[in-house]
Amino acid sequence: MNSDSPAAPLLSAVTWISGGLALHNKAGLLAEELQLPLMGQSESTGFDILLCYTEDGLQLQIKGNPNGAIHVDFLSDSLTYRRNHGGGIKQALARAVGIKSGIRPSILDATAGLGKDSFLLASLGCEVTMIERSPLLAALLEDGLKRAEKDPELQRAVISRLTLLQGDAAQIIPRLKNRPDAIYLDPMYPHKRKSALNKQEMRIIRKLVGDDSDAGQILTLALRHTKKRVVVKRPKGAPLLNDISPTHVITMKNSRYDVYMI
Repeated sequence: MNSDSPAAPLLSAVTWISGGLALHNKAGLLAEELQLPLMGQSESTGFDILLCYTEDGLQLQIKGNPNGAIHVDFLSDSLTYRRNHGGGIKQALARAVGIKSGIRPSILDATAGLGKDSFLLASLGCEVTMIERSPLLAALLEDGLKRAEKDPELQRAVISRLTLLQGDAAQIIPRLKNRPDAIYLDPMYPHKRKSALNKQEMRIIRKLVGDDSDAGQILTLALRHTKKRVVVKRPKGAPLLNDISPTHVITMKNSRYDVYMI
């Protein structure tokens, strides 16, 4: 993992906002699962990152930025619009992983993040397994999935096709019982680009999820454990991952998909 300078470990805790006993109990169970302290709001000011249960679900809050909470909401207007009007099987991501008329490959998303790409692929009919190495982001994903399950139509059409695994992809991929048709990688890349997050917030989130410095290792591993292809998302102009030339490239305005066929 790259960093600007040596720094003390980030302090994380679990808390809750109002909601009475139900949210308090959820927070307590999560704190126990993640082995993090459980703090009331008045006690949590000394922590850099808070996993906070609210009436709207679990949020990840960053110290000094109360309006910038990270939240997984598969029922959001933006994801609903992308699902219904994103271009279907003709959009770049769908073509990259091998979706065609009558063909829905099984997919392993080895860098799930906040789950948006996995959600889109599941909405197109694919069975998708998500791997997220950060326990905190995985907790957000799990909470988002549980809330989305309460919508019967979304549960049937999308959420039922999503499986979440928390851990290191380098350890999980070789242990999978069934090889997926496609493995998808969207590793963090330390390039400069405009961002809604300021530098301090980016450092915290990058510290939280890592810089994916092992992305080259994961690509090599993925090529050995997929049935048909590996897809790597890269920023426009970024060097090839592991200096391995892809079979073909699907180019977009600000990024590209490097496709490695087996």
